[in-house]
Amino acid sequence: MTYQAPIRDIMFNIEHLPPVPESASDGGIDLADMEAALEGLGRFCSDVIAPLSRVGDEAGARLEGAEAVLPESYAQAYAQFAEMGWQSLPHPEEFGGMGLPRAAAAAATEILNASDLSFGLCPLLTDGAVEALLLTGSDTQKQKYLERMISGQWSGTMNLTEPQAGSDLGRVRCKAEPAADGTYAVSGTKIFITYGEHGLTENIIHLVLARTPGAPAGPKGLSLFIVPKFLVEEDGSLGRRNAVTCVSLEHKLGVRASPTAVLEYDGATGFLVGEENRGLEYMFVMMRAARFAVGVQGVAVSERACQHALLYAQERVQSRPVDGSTKDAAPIIRHPDVQRMLLRMRALTEGGRALAIATGGWLDLAKQGRNGAEDMAEFLVPLVKAFCTERSLEVTSLGVQVHGGMGFIEETGVAQFYRDARILPIYEGTTAIQANDLLGRKVLRDGGATARRFAGLVQETEQALQDGSAQAQAVARRLGEARQAFEASLAWLLDTAAADPNAAYGGSVPFLMLTGNLAVAWQLGRSVLAASAKLDQGEDTAFMAQKIATAVFYAQHILVECGTESVRVTEGSASLNDAALHL
Repeated sequence: MTYQAPIRDIMFNIEHLPPVPESASDGGIDLADMEAALEGLGRFCSDVIAPLSRVGDEAGARLEGAEAVLPESYAQAYAQFAEMGWQSLPHPEEFGGMGLPRAAAAAATEILNASDLSFGLCPLLTDGAVEALLLTGSDTQKQKYLERMISGQWSGTMNLTEPQAGSDLGRVRCKAEPAADGTYAVSGTKIFITYGEHGLTENIIHLVLARTPGAPAGPKGLSLFIVPKFLVEEDGSLGRRNAVTCVSLEHKLGVRASPTAVLEYDGATGFLVGEENRGLEYMFVMMRAARFAVGVQGVAVSERACQHALLYAQERVQSRPVDGSTKDAAPIIRHPDVQRMLLRMRALTEGGRALAIATGGWLDLAKQGRNGAEDMAEFLVPLVKAFCTERSLEVTSLGVQVHGGMGFIEETGVAQFYRDARILPIYEGTTAIQANDLLGRKVLRDGGATARRFAGLVQETEQALQDGSAQAQAVARRLGEARQAFEASLAWLLDTAAADPNAAYGGSVPFLMLTGNLAVAWQLGRSVLAASAKLDQGEDTAFMAQKIATAVFYAQHILVECGTESVRVTEGSASLNDAALHL
């Protein structure tokens, strides 16, 4: 089965869910233009990229000498991808981009990665590198690198961790020795570098964290460097090969055609970005973009799993219906528990998409300097990253379950989605890292002010729903219960964290999952309001009725889990600490 981009649902979200109407459009790009661009991308991905998924999973990436080799079909597809300008969608027109707002860019990321996560990772990392250079690079660096990266002619990477460091970047040892000509000689080993070596693009622009001589210990002593695979001459042409070598590729559970490289820097020529010792600060720009995009990848692989499971359930005939409506075996979609699984998959996928696109709107407002938008965007990004990726594991697992025994067989393709999804809650910061970030930097640092503002926005949606139909009121009721569970957990964490940080942080992941669940339901509640208005106007009634039904299902089958998470936060610390003594 091929993939079909869910353009109707995407455009509904882009039109209705960014925080203010004008944030759905930027730079004179209207909704019709966005839809046309996304439809074009969807056709390209369905026809060209989606067929790569099985090919890449079976063949994988391999190392020949120091060169990473991908299946030939990847090179052909990437050449078309770049030629058609798809890399340029979210980037500024000043450097050759199309300037789509973040909400539409998130949709484009979903479409590409739903087609093939392995392929989508190369453009995803390039997008992050572009954003980092836009915000932190010098004018000379922007002119030298951005246009070719935005065109897809060159790709970008982020080089953070090392064998001894893991997620603790304060332990990075990579060195950067200054040279007389103003460059730096970068030496050290970097691991887990996605698309760190490949032949899809003419050049690879590595963004590398390293220490200069005399730099402070820990994370405050890191600087950021541009280290190209091939040095770039003054006229923009490629010069000599830089002293960076791929020494191995990882053999992975999933996303096998994405080359995950170990890179050795042996005095490679690097160029300082910004000021010394501010590298981690700069890299957080790229990390935030990458974390948001990985959350969107969770939505993407969920959508692909949903499409496969629905088609299989419609075609697979097995057993008579329990209601006796026919004496013959029927398609399994007639069976109540299969319906439950399919609806849970759909609700989690559409809910994650709604949250991601709404968060894209907040990110655009933050970029415009709107008052309070930056804090809200920062609050929502770890929810998109962690909640959507954790739920992608559930959705892809349910996809296997819908297929029954055939789901465990590689030929059906659904096992690959499950394997591919497993990396998403890990890379760009594990779920625990996102949860600690949410609790420490986004909740405790401002005394819960942003979290309370978030709860207030949820409550506004509750109140609007209470004036609607019986379905809208049903969503409002569960939304209110979930908000109260969030507020109780928030109050407990604010009271507990200073005196007993272990207890507070022991509940950080349940708190994140509670908050992510509530945030998704908030956006689905807003979807109910928009869909109800469209229904009243007689517009696209089948689609709007489905949107409302999915939101009610989410409220009654998934949102109710917030109470359980709240118990884990507020009452589970003692048992956690007691049991931990026996580990």
